Amino acid sequence: MTKNYHQLYPRRLTAVDYTNEETYRYTRPHVSAAMTIHPDAFTSTEFYAIEQERIFANSWIAVGCLSDLQKLGDVIVADVAGQSIIVTRNKEGQLRAFYNVCRHRGAKMLDHDCTHVRSARIRCPYHSWAFDLDGNCIGTPLFEGSDIPEDQRGIFDMGGVDAFDRADYGLFNVRVESWGFLIFVNLNPDAAPLVQQLGDLPQRFAGYRLEEWVVAREKIYDMQCNYKLVGENFMEYYHLPWVHPELIKVSRMEDHYRWQGPGMYTGMTTTPISQNSDSGGWLGLPPLSTLSEVNRIAARFIWLFPNIAINVMPNHCFIMMANPAGPNRTIERCRLLVHPESEGNEGREAAIDDLLHFWDLVNIQDVDIVERVQAGLTMRPYVGGRMCYHFEEPLHRYQNMVIDKMVGIDRIPPGDAKESVPMFVNGNGD
Repeated sequence: MTKNYHQLYPRRLTAVDYTNEETYRYTRPHVSAAMTIHPDAFTSTEFYAIEQERIFANSWIAVGCLSDLQKLGDVIVADVAGQSIIVTRNKEGQLRAFYNVCRHRGAKMLDHDCTHVRSARIRCPYHSWAFDLDGNCIGTPLFEGSDIPEDQRGIFDMGGVDAFDRADYGLFNVRVESWGFLIFVNLNPDAAPLVQQLGDLPQRFAGYRLEEWVVAREKIYDMQCNYKLVGENFMEYYHLPWVHPELIKVSRMEDHYRWQGPGMYTGMTTTPISQNSDSGGWLGLPPLSTLSEVNRIAARFIWLFPNIAINVMPNHCFIMMANPAGPNRTIERCRLLVHPESEGNEGREAAIDDLLHFWDLVNIQDVDIVERVQAGLTMRPYVGGRMCYHFEEPLHRYQNMVIDKMVGIDRIPPGDAKESVPMFVNGNGD
């Protein structure tokens, strides 16, 4: 099959090919016989544009954390599929989301770095139209009923405007839901609920009380690679001995298992978690006291489709939002969260700093290697490689999720036939 693959697969495809099932015929077989997806999936501007519409405009996309919206007037401004979205809570504490566009003349209202609006109002900087946190239009200068001071209204009189009702000019709503500490939006008003994408993850993490965890640290990485390479690097341990000499001291190869049920995700676990080395590790803060004995010694690693890594430890969480900024650029927003019992713990801040330092060490090593892969994918002879059975099953699972979306198939991958399948046995996966 490998010979035919190189003979028949053209190095350069067209936009029409990217939505054709036949294009992916070498990636569809079982992982033991599969080839990786065509490199255009990581380098083509045409593939990227279709992917933005078919995947990011039609999936639940994580945009922030519940702890980002603690006070009335707190907002998240996020880019999803090329659209700017505002997420907030109304006065009743319910999540609300809107397109970041004024209903008057279409101005973008809030800047990307905005985190709070005064007086619980979203106000357009162009003509000062104002909207409450439910998206209702509550102020329209130049129109009747505006909030312009009384002594200035004369010069803005628009009493002759016919058939204007502010109720008709609220913000455009976006679907928003949450799971655990994460907030998701979906630009497709007819999409299935978030729980369908999550699959069995709510059950798997039921004992962690994730909705109570709060962001303690953050770090941003500007990566010159496709966002999918970030995910694929995350979901396989094949590269650990050569790329992460510090990590394998606290996350032993023989302690890795696949850990995935039905849902739009890939999953792995390390159990037991090893003690910290001189370079650091995942210990430091005490574990959440209400965890089961199994969860108190295990690290869970989830890549939730399409672009977020969720690393859940007994004592902290580390998430990586791989936000695509083009076919060959990713802005990775990493956040470290801690459970509520850590508050007031002696040495808490130093322990959190140590955890972030270790994650940063591992992440910098990954940035270098995925940027090398991005560069290699542009080489003319390369049209894909053979997947390594056992080690790269999660990568195969993920690439087929991407293919499904590109060709218009709506399905949820099933779980593994066996729970906690070892990824390494005797060092060779046999």
